[in-house]
Amino acid sequence: MSFFKRIKDKLTPPEANVSLRFNKTSFVAGENVEGVLTVNSGDEFDAMEVRCEIQCVEEAKKIRHVYEERLHHEVDREFWDSATLFSLKPSLSGPMHLSNGFTKDFPFSVNIPVSGPATCKSLDRKVTWSLKGVIAIDGRPDVTSRTMEIQVAPPSAAPVIREKEIIREVVMVPCKYCSGLMPQTETSCPHCGAKRTV
Repeated sequence: MSFFKRIKDKLTPPEANVSLRFNKTSFVAGENVEGVLTVNSGDEFDAMEVRCEIQCVEEAKKIRHVYEERLHHEVDREFWDSATLFSLKPSLSGPMHLSNGFTKDFPFSVNIPVSGPATCKSLDRKVTWSLKGVIAIDGRPDVTSRTMEIQVAPPSAAPVIREKEIIREVVMVPCKYCSGLMPQTETSCPHCGAKRTV
């Protein structure tokens, strides 16, 4: 292998294609994203693993006080700050050799946590969920699919069903034998067991 070919291989990914398919793009927190990752290779190379990656990134607009040299005082500047709230990289296959013409489907199922934030896009805040497929290669750039956004909604609260309360007035009468009070609807005394005479 020539020196230039080795340099080119270190800087460029192999000729391969990764694509993702799933039935829907809207999910509820707690639900599984299920689909198929398809790998097509037009090159011969060794892969460390095939995986899918899901992540949730929050971006928020913030104000930063910056000293402006020209004005000789601090001014407020808006900027977008971002943080990864959730990230998962489940492996779909371990090390494997891919030959020219190799094609394979890898089914996947990735859970969106119940506590995961809902997708949101406003003037000062964005929450984005995204998914992509990856062929990880040692010593070369990885082959990745295009990043696909999914919509995540909060879990719906279970409806609270309250039983109807029925308030009835119960008339109590004394037992002829033990004088204990019993409901007028009873046929025998709950205290002594005697049959009601009246």
